[in-house]
Amino acid sequence: HQPMYNFLSNLSFSDICFSSVTIPKLLHNMQSQDPSIPYAGCLVQMYFFLFFADLESFLLVAMAYDRYVAICSPLHYATIMSPKLCVSLVVPSWVLTTLHALLHTLLMARLCFCADNKIPHFFCDMSALLKLSCSDTRVNELVIFIMGGLILVIPFLLIIMSYARIVSSILKVPSARGICKAFSTCGSHLSVVSLFYGTVIGLYLCPSADNSSVKETVMAMMYTVVTPMLNPIIYRMKT
Repeated sequence: HQPMYNFLSNLSFSDICFSSVTIPKLLHNMQSQDPSIPYAGCLVQMYFFLFFADLESFLLVAMAYDRYVAICSPLHYATIMSPKLCVSLVVPSWVLTTLHALLHTLLMARLCFCADNKIPHFFCDMSALLKLSCSDTRVNELVIFIMGGLILVIPFLLIIMSYARIVSSILKVPSARGICKAFSTCGSHLSVVSLFYGTVIGLYLCPSADNSSVKETVMAMMYTVVTPMLNPIIYRMKT
């Protein structure tokens, strides 16, 4: 189980940082008579928000693969999930998320913003900032769509494929109790995966969509607060 614990430690760190990027500033603004954030601070917040969101996406894929190997190839688990492979899954995730977040931050920094500088959101969200810009945002939206497909959609599809193989293996288990336990574990994890990926894909792959600010705020709260809060509970049940 050592590889799974390594993934869990990275995911727990990512969850804590992910929530810490937005929640402290949100609580401060709720108590302040003049809620605001400097432009540089807004870009920094956006960078780290994207970084930890992307990192969680990659870690969820790695953990889905770990479960796939554990259930579908239990006798070869120790050989396949070697320390070298675990490092090969985690380290590139950190590197790719760093580059992806930096790309969006630099593209955002080149835009000009007019007199209206009120962000209709509780943090410096990309879609909210694009709506405030008086520059041409087509390049930003194109990059969001293309990179979103690579960073979000493809990992989500890999998770679905992993669980499809897992379900196929579970159905071959002769014990009814074992089948129910396995399905319960997979169902809980897939619920959180669907919640995280569903809201993120809906928000960031369609930045020009006519979504109300209230709807966007609720969706953002789901994956910035609710999902990180549920992850420890779900993975504790798993272990």
